[in-house]
Amino acid sequence: MFRLSEAAASLHILFATQTGNAEFLAEQAARLCAASGVAVQLAELDRVSMQEMQAMRRCLVVISTTGDGDLPDAALDFGAALFAPDAPDLGALGFAVLGLGDTAYDNFCQAGKTIDARLEVLGAARLAPRIDCDFDFEPPAHAWLRANLPRLTDGLERVGEGSAAVVVAGGDGSRWSREQPFSARMTDMVRLSGKASAKDVRHYAFGLAGSGLAYAPGDGIGLVPVNHMDLVRQLIRRLGAGPYDPVPGFDAPLLELLQRRFDITAPSQSLIAFLAEQGADAELNRAYACREAGELSAFLWGHDIYDLLARDARLRIEPAVFLGLLQPLRHRTYSIASSPLTHPDEIHMTVATVRWQHRDRLHRGVASTWLADGLRPGDRADVFVLPNPRFRLPKATDLPVIMVGPGTGVAPFRAFLQHRRAQGASGKNWLLFGDWNRESDFLYGEEFEALRRDGTLTRLDLAFSRDQSEKFYVQQRMLEHSAELYAWLQEGGHFYVCGDAEEMAVAVDAALHEVVRAAGGHSEAAAQDYVGALRRDGRYQRDVY
Repeated sequence: MFRLSEAAASLHILFATQTGNAEFLAEQAARLCAASGVAVQLAELDRVSMQEMQAMRRCLVVISTTGDGDLPDAALDFGAALFAPDAPDLGALGFAVLGLGDTAYDNFCQAGKTIDARLEVLGAARLAPRIDCDFDFEPPAHAWLRANLPRLTDGLERVGEGSAAVVVAGGDGSRWSREQPFSARMTDMVRLSGKASAKDVRHYAFGLAGSGLAYAPGDGIGLVPVNHMDLVRQLIRRLGAGPYDPVPGFDAPLLELLQRRFDITAPSQSLIAFLAEQGADAELNRAYACREAGELSAFLWGHDIYDLLARDARLRIEPAVFLGLLQPLRHRTYSIASSPLTHPDEIHMTVATVRWQHRDRLHRGVASTWLADGLRPGDRADVFVLPNPRFRLPKATDLPVIMVGPGTGVAPFRAFLQHRRAQGASGKNWLLFGDWNRESDFLYGEEFEALRRDGTLTRLDLAFSRDQSEKFYVQQRMLEHSAELYAWLQEGGHFYVCGDAEEMAVAVDAALHEVVRAAGGHSEAAAQDYVGALRRDGRYQRDVY
């Protein structure tokens, strides 16, 4: 990463990201330091050895959390070295940690907490208190950086204000962002799942003409949703207020605030704590008291905010107090399902509509049901591009590509295949897709069959779990074809996974290790090293959620 002799002269900003947010913040921190004349070295955590860590004098770690409190893929090798029994003493290092996470998950910012605690155990000095940032991370992260970068850079040599430089990746070059999204017109909506399917999966297209928005296969689209009016009205009635009543401390009537400003589906930790403190519902109180044991998560499963309020009809909450206990309404991120080479003025999405029944009430996912029920072609939605530089096709178009994308996880691979076809790429393409039933759940099935016929898709292997008595999944299909999959990897193939992080991605990872072990004749340890090398070389990439 750098010459060890120069390690102490720089602030090292080390990042690990799953979707690009941590890298984005690391780049912003690097620019702030460079503007003040401090030499900055920016690197992904997995590119840093323990020998290099020992040589550093100051470092800032910016890290996101994925899965069930796990380190992101770009920090797995670093984490293994950091927690190894022979990890070195880091007594000469001063550090700080900026963690990114989501309070909707139990292990909020656990990756940052893990790294922060381990660095201290190894003797490093904490120069600033760790910050754990929620989904709306930019304002608190920027304030923390401005307050604490002077501590991290104090004593480092300056080369002159504004004269230090750092090379960072830029955005898409447009003026649109999560703070200022683009109002895109929906141009198409098609139901992909069949009439017999238990799911409602749809394809959406939005026009980008004149926006200047650019994207690459593997990027995400941020969608700013609107809450369903049925739930808004239910909450207004429950609060005993009028829809157009002013709310002290807020600049809009209650209806608009509940419809567009706040998350009125997922209960925040503040709201749960407030309701537990009222002490009226024994079941909620007991679950909250045992939250560390996982009882609260089990209790909340299937509940939305209205469910919790309905448990105690006597409870009265002033609208201003209620709004103060809610989280802001956040954008939703979806993998882009199109290539700009094939659809230069459009962006496509593949979305499963989320609906469920609980206690005789219909519950709805915020963004997915707004797309399905609240919009029609011609209507507009606010969108922006979320670059995902850790999920990219190989630059060399002659290399093989293996894609594992069950369910809506197939979305970015539709984009990959469109892109490879438009490029005239000579490299082989292998898609492994799975879902429940072939007849009703083969998403984009006709497109993929056509790509197989024209030679773009070299292999198409399917796994429909409910088409036979015993369930069958994509990871089992991988094991069936171990020899050929390993041969593609040996040819320089890139391996991609998209979809569920908690079960599918874990099972696919285990299958990949078994493929390497069995087909490659490796020991378990050698298979671990092989897969680790794939990850470090950017040949094993995941977009999991």
